[in-house]
Amino acid sequence: MPATKRDFYEVLEVAKNASDEEIKKAYRKLAVKHHPDKNPGVKTAEEKFKELGEAYAVLSDPQKRAAYDQFGHQAFDPRSRAGGGRPAPGQDPFDVFRQAFGNSDIFDAFFGGAGGGGGEDRDHGGPAHGEDLRYDLEITLEEAVAGCEREIKFTKPVKCETCAGAGAEKGSRILKCTQCNGRGRVVMSRGIFSIQQACPKCQGAGQVVEKPCRTCNGEGRANQATSVRIRIPGGVDTDSRLRSSGNGSAGFRGGPAGDLYVVIRVRPHDIFQRDGDDLLCEVPISFVQATLGGEVDVPTLSGKARIHLPAGTQNGALFRLKGRGVKNLQDSSHGDLHVRMSVEVPTRLNAEQRAKLEEFAHLCDENVNPQSKSFLERAKGFFR
Repeated sequence: MPATKRDFYEVLEVAKNASDEEIKKAYRKLAVKHHPDKNPGVKTAEEKFKELGEAYAVLSDPQKRAAYDQFGHQAFDPRSRAGGGRPAPGQDPFDVFRQAFGNSDIFDAFFGGAGGGGGEDRDHGGPAHGEDLRYDLEITLEEAVAGCEREIKFTKPVKCETCAGAGAEKGSRILKCTQCNGRGRVVMSRGIFSIQQACPKCQGAGQVVEKPCRTCNGEGRANQATSVRIRIPGGVDTDSRLRSSGNGSAGFRGGPAGDLYVVIRVRPHDIFQRDGDDLLCEVPISFVQATLGGEVDVPTLSGKARIHLPAGTQNGALFRLKGRGVKNLQDSSHGDLHVRMSVEVPTRLNAEQRAKLEEFAHLCDENVNPQSKSFLERAKGFFR
């Protein structure tokens, strides 16, 4: 990937935890601003429009966004392990634009709506898709590595049992919305542009009920506590997103429910640090162990392992335990466990211990500590 490729969230000017609706709104605003038809002959506008389309094509797709959140641009680079052969998001930016706006809304975005053109009234009173929901879930490193199942509890809009989702009292009439004249859409002016959006009075339905349901206040939905069991695959990391289809908010007027997106946060561990698929831990060893060498037991997430220390092991020496890291989400490979040795210097010596150590110091010559000898040779000019 080119080194100059910008972060997709930066391109759309949104935060990394932005909702799907915020991402769509940001894209629509910037895409209209930089559309080549609005900026004829401006090369930078064409490049910006293409960049916006690429960013939105990824961030508007839950699976692509999850891969991007974890691996960045490498998620779509077939040369990298993170890419896993996954094709780059090369969708036509004009197709992305049409999908984000819808054919009728494109006209409104550029020319201020149907106006006096006599555009046909559309029926917006049919079923509508429910909203997607987000749930932030904290898990341990052990759960992230091995995978687990968790039951999450939250409150969400479900179909109102009183009115069966209709939003009206029994026998109530359905009336045309007076604010949008039944179209379900109103035109809002934004400077030189006019953007069409859902009518705030009827919520895009084009209709209002004469007597709203007293249980749900005419929405057709009511909040209810619910629980969902989520299977978390081994290898997830902080900011990984899991999709639970159909477990979002109930749809309007019998429409399909939205999806639930579970965003993972891995709790910091007392012993291990994670770097991608690799793990790192620091193990203290004594001065004697480092000097004489020997066997040292070290922790792993699957039990203890034994490392052979060569005599003269230095502070900070790294040892690799292959395959003792984290399973890769994209394939069956595992990362490694890197163990850093930390030589511990005694802080409290009794008289006998101190005497023995001083005796040892008298027995040492310059060849015992070759690094010190080399350093003094190189630095002797500074000690004159």
